Amino acid sequence: MLSTKDIKTGGGGTPKTLQPGNLKVKINAVTLEEFKFKPGALNLILHLEGENQGDDFEGFWINKDNESLGRHKGQVGKVRASEWAYVDGETKSGIKINRDTEILKFLKNLCNEIGLDSWLDSQDGKHKTINSLVEKFNDDKVFKDKWLNICLAAKEYLNKEGYTSYDLFLPKYSKTGVPFESAIKPQTKLIKFKEADHIRKKKEENLPDFGSNDDSTGGFKL
Repeated sequence: MLSTKDIKTGGGGTPKTLQPGNLKVKINAVTLEEFKFKPGALNLILHLEGENQGDDFEGFWINKDNESLGRHKGQVGKVRASEWAYVDGETKSGIKINRDTEILKFLKNLCNEIGLDSWLDSQDGKHKTINSLVEKFNDDKVFKDKWLNICLAAKEYLNKEGYTSYDLFLPKYSKTGVPFESAIKPQTKLIKFKEADHIRKKKEENLPDFGSNDDSTGGFKL
């Protein structure tokens, strides 16, 4: 007989991917990706993981080809260090912008927060390209287990299943706020998330999917 009792309603539980807002996260990897719409432009990508979601949470596989490594304990996401790709150029007021210098500024701020300025200093004169330096930064894992309080902004888009998803990025620095701070320090200047300020509403188009709630890694790095 058909039972009408104890019927569970609602969605599929906690999303496997990070959502916009003020969160506590750690960095699993840092990579550079070419921005295909402008030659020479680069996105600096932070592969982030949130706090442990408990025993009932089933995160992405850390490595779908080696399930013995288990699953991520927290939500994960690929987050651009800037809303816009880094590229050589000039502002409307005539200020010259250097792609590599802007990426180095971000890495400098990150190293300041995790207390490892010495690492960046040790790399002086050792790299011919910004790609080489970022690869070394990632290989050395100087950010390992360094937790950050962070503000995540996003652009909405429709994923392959037709649902609203988020292309995540960090809001820009300002005189009154910063996009991330060390989690072991008091939150003094961290930008407070506001949906009206930090969510770019979706357009009627599909963008590349940065991870869906399946059992793949969603492209996330360990």
